[in-house]
Amino acid sequence: MSLADAVSGDESDVSGQIRLSCGATASDTDGDGRVWDGDAVSKFAPSVTGAAAAASYQDPSLPSTVPYMTARVFASSYTYSFPVRPGRVFLRLYFYPSAYGNLSAADALFGVTAGGVVLLHDFNASQTALALNYASLVREFSLNVSSGDTSLDVTFAPSSSRPASRQRGSPGSYYAFVNGIEVVPTPDIFTKPVPTFANGGLPDPVPIRTDTAFQTMYRLNVGGMAVTPGYDSGRFYRSWDNDASYLFGAASGVTFEKDSNVTVQYNPPSVPRHIAPESVYATARSMGSNAQINLNYNLTWILPVDAGFYYLLRFHFCEIQYPITMVNQRSFFIYINNQTAQSQMDVIAWSGGIGRAVYTDYLIVATPGTGQTDLWVALHPDLSSKPQYYDAILNGLEVFKLQSYGSNNLAGPNPPIPPKQPSAIAGTGDESKSDSEKKSIACSTVAGAAAGCLLAVLVGLLCVFAVRRRQGKAAAAVVDEPETAGVQDKPGHRLLGPTESTFFYETTQK
Repeated sequence: MSLADAVSGDESDVSGQIRLSCGATASDTDGDGRVWDGDAVSKFAPSVTGAAAAASYQDPSLPSTVPYMTARVFASSYTYSFPVRPGRVFLRLYFYPSAYGNLSAADALFGVTAGGVVLLHDFNASQTALALNYASLVREFSLNVSSGDTSLDVTFAPSSSRPASRQRGSPGSYYAFVNGIEVVPTPDIFTKPVPTFANGGLPDPVPIRTDTAFQTMYRLNVGGMAVTPGYDSGRFYRSWDNDASYLFGAASGVTFEKDSNVTVQYNPPSVPRHIAPESVYATARSMGSNAQINLNYNLTWILPVDAGFYYLLRFHFCEIQYPITMVNQRSFFIYINNQTAQSQMDVIAWSGGIGRAVYTDYLIVATPGTGQTDLWVALHPDLSSKPQYYDAILNGLEVFKLQSYGSNNLAGPNPPIPPKQPSAIAGTGDESKSDSEKKSIACSTVAGAAAGCLLAVLVGLLCVFAVRRRQGKAAAAVVDEPETAGVQDKPGHRLLGPTESTFFYETTQK
């Protein structure tokens, strides 16, 4: 049976799904009802090395104890081998950075490779979780299994440097760990349809190579609640997050649900049911009903991403409320990083009517360099066709990072941890000081109160100035159609442009 046959119909099951609860000795079920096999007795790890470990603490925000409360810890490189059919698969890696035995979470620094692609390099789950304010992490990748391959090998390898927490001369090294591994076969939902390169001028279609590896950076249910894996379509078990935390500024528009007499309709094969769950298309965020206000701001999202990579952005649309039923009632611009990705975006014209789902893809290149950079997405009314309403709408947004082909790399840096806020004197937690030392500290604090207040006022003024400057810059950059229209984005120095090489396009299928 082909993969296309395995994924057909409205809510087809996907055969060949694999879930390993690493470090577990028996099968167990997670909060979504999925069964996870323990890797200690799994045929996919017949000679598994490393140590099985249990987390020392269960964070109350964990979505489920399975697979997070057990882990497989590796002091040296180890490879899991999963039998798969040729085609695309989601590979999800589950991490819960906790103390396992006498191992510190800070000493978990490692890399992960799969299918010849570097997925993670010098990855520290503890730092990443602290930076994102999450208790646990899921890293999702889409990999293409070549026609000649019968297995997907996933290798975990500790980094070679000595941990900073170890004293010089003491034994020990970094270690790798993983709590869960999930493999879900899928159809090719990334390279088709051909995305448009959002260059701000005359956007060009840019085919993407079928063997490209992707990392899911964001998957947002815009205007709606988070969608847990058990409620995803196609039984792909994807997670969709609420978009509110990524909105820029106070002008966040309005959220709404579909009218009760509107039914969300898919249009296979161009818009298959598995492309996104109905709950994504059944909710939306728009700018609001006040035309004058809408003309003076942009509905904007800011999404931190890794610099120096190409990104595929997928926008999901569906008109779900009356009276928007006809062409040219609502038309708007889509801006990506201050470049016009789409003008005259009319959801009714694109989809064919109210309640009809549609999506469109754009390719962009992030700022060259290393570290992280902000990806800006903005919507603004387009008045060129004289629409009835001055408004914009969005139902869902996905952002995927493309591998760098020169190094077959998808790995980015660990995000920086935000600086800690200074603690109050009453809660210093330094109970070991003597009474005289504490009195000295209190006296010093009182003596410096006036200077501290003055400094706080100055800092506050500077912060207000910085925020207003940033908001002014954003408004000036996006509210009006960018003046740089017609000038193409230039890719980073280490990336070949998608129209200049065969990295994204193969004329001959192998």
